[in-house]
Amino acid sequence: MEEINNIEVTPCTESDYLKPLRVHYNQNGTKKSWDFMRTHDSVSVLIFNTSSHCFVLVKQFRPAVFMCEWERNKKQPPQSAEKPEEGASEVAAPAAEPQEGQSAAEGESSSSPWPPAAAGVTYELCAGLVDKPNLSLEEIARQEVLEECGYDVPVAKLKRITSYRSGVGVTGAKQTMFYAEVSDDNCVSAGGGEPGEGELIEVVKVPLHEAMTFAYDERIPKTMGVIFSFIWFHNNMSPKYKISTNV
Repeated sequence: MEEINNIEVTPCTESDYLKPLRVHYNQNGTKKSWDFMRTHDSVSVLIFNTSSHCFVLVKQFRPAVFMCEWERNKKQPPQSAEKPEEGASEVAAPAAEPQEGQSAAEGESSSSPWPPAAAGVTYELCAGLVDKPNLSLEEIARQEVLEECGYDVPVAKLKRITSYRSGVGVTGAKQTMFYAEVSDDNCVSAGGGEPGEGELIEVVKVPLHEAMTFAYDERIPKTMGVIFSFIWFHNNMSPKYKISTNV
């Protein structure tokens, strides 16, 4: 994993992807308000390679996950210091004062140790935003599979699994999940995403017999889509192919 450095956290007032809004409404005669984000819907694809009997996932650095880990570690109580030697002062060193022109929050951010880059890495299904109005969901999904994972899959070979709402308390965006079977013959590139769009993606293969162990291993950071899709495969595809997913 590449090194992450020169980290700076700033307010986000303009974004092509997230629009913070506040809605005011009456519910059963009670005035309420709710803050939410307007964002794009998305597609995701569970890819199963029939040549090697493995699932094809992507692994990438997610800044939001990285910052959540930093916040979580920052709130944990510090480890107890070693007992000072006899005669040594037990008075704690004063907290570092913010530099001139620096807010207290920024001073806290810069003085708190950043976690390793691996803390922001997650395993995910191949996925992408629905931001091309001239393409169908299937065509967007096909494009993402080609760009991120390197497999050329005809639209007709994409099976729609279901759609669902994600982030219902914040975005309420809809994601549509597809299933695609590929073989080594469909692999036309190494994948890895579009560098011009800032994507840096590693293609990862999970053997079928390790899938459910992988899904329930809390030490492996992954999205809910990975867990749900593996369960869907176990319930719907394993009996058809008479193969075990190690459940």
